[in-house]
Amino acid sequence: MTDDEARADAIAFGTDGWRATLDEFTDDRVRMVGQAVATYLRDQGETAPVAVGYDAREHSRGFAEELARVLCANGFDVVLPERDAPTPVVAWTVRDRDLAGALMITASHNPPEYNGVKFVPGDGAPALPDVTDDVVANLAEPESLPDEEWGDVEETDLVGPYLDHALAFVDDLRAGGRDLSGLRVAYDAMHGSGRGVTDRLLERAGADVERLRCEQDPEFGGGAPEPVAERAEELTETVTSGDADLGVINDGDSDRVAIVTPERGFLDPNLFFASVYDDLLSGASGDVVRTVSTSSIVDRVAEAHGQSVHETAVGFKWVAAAMGEHDALMGGEESGGFGVSAHLRNKDGVLVALLAAAAAAEEPLDDRVDALLSEHGEIHQGRVSVDCPDDRKATVLQKLEADLPESVAGEGVADVSTVDGFKMTLADGTWVLVRPSGTEPKLRVYAEAGSEARVDELLDAGRDVVEPLV
Repeated sequence: MTDDEARADAIAFGTDGWRATLDEFTDDRVRMVGQAVATYLRDQGETAPVAVGYDAREHSRGFAEELARVLCANGFDVVLPERDAPTPVVAWTVRDRDLAGALMITASHNPPEYNGVKFVPGDGAPALPDVTDDVVANLAEPESLPDEEWGDVEETDLVGPYLDHALAFVDDLRAGGRDLSGLRVAYDAMHGSGRGVTDRLLERAGADVERLRCEQDPEFGGGAPEPVAERAEELTETVTSGDADLGVINDGDSDRVAIVTPERGFLDPNLFFASVYDDLLSGASGDVVRTVSTSSIVDRVAEAHGQSVHETAVGFKWVAAAMGEHDALMGGEESGGFGVSAHLRNKDGVLVALLAAAAAAEEPLDDRVDALLSEHGEIHQGRVSVDCPDDRKATVLQKLEADLPESVAGEGVADVSTVDGFKMTLADGTWVLVRPSGTEPKLRVYAEAGSEARVDELLDAGRDVVEPLV
């Protein structure tokens, strides 16, 4: 194997681009990705400029400049943001300016010792496997045209135009617009690229904003910039103590968002998804797309409004594709990724933060959630993992398919979905899902029911079904 082949073998585009620790994520390999994308775009007949964005990590700007040089050497003009920018800002810019696509240097919510790169095609949606497979097939050392044929770099402000659009878009989309006057919002950027973007958007909409972790820190305060409850303790304390009406937190590249409320603290993303979708339906119409592991309370909201639900495999790229296929109003996943089709078929934790605040300004999110649960019933979810070597996953799923149980935890299986693994919906409307992890040697068992005790029973039963097959 040559050195080039060895370097290329280390590059794998997974669920959302290629991510690796900095000992593997090197300048050489980043340049190979840049060449692969240049070749792919040229083969597609693309001649428009390409955006190259980057997050707040220590070396991200440098990697972005390497990509810009490779693209320019291949004849493409490059649009480079003047500061680190959220992934959705870069993706929206691609769509707004009719660019050929974008490369985004980010490892999203991973710890600071990681970095990564995403490719965003010209529609601003996540790249599907047929695209990333073509990119990987073109991995090679950079090429260079004669100097006079090189492209130029335009370094510019991407955030300002995006914020102008977001304010106007939410004004038009929501029945009540987006007047946040008097709303106290605590915003936690986790030292990521949302600082000076999400908080600025909320402030321009009229909110009083208290900023947490809004200083740039490439180490993210010593942890992973992931918007989960255990990483949002200060934000939760600020909101639940009465110092703010709403808490908003983004991950490192701000494509995900989570919400904190005064009564519930860190809000279950499923309940947040259902609440925002329900709010949008007061002034708009449209179906909803969700992943197979996202709560069925979203289905109940859709049904109450005469809309349909479209279920996809886990991964926002599948959500985005279905949003386009079904002309859906909104799409989302239980991990905090949500998008609105008319804005961008991609996760956008910045715009959705404004939607959350606009809804809360009209009626507190706790009250909205109370009303949903009163109308549609309590919803609880849980997940456990079963160790399973990667080379055993397919065999285990084949065995499960050949001998699916007729009942789980004493309740008959009424329906089985094979969109992603096996989702067994039981006669009482509860469900158990078994699917392989895309990142670890494990099988995931999910369950949803009306009480935490019943969720635990379903998880135990699901694990009992799977473990003997491993």
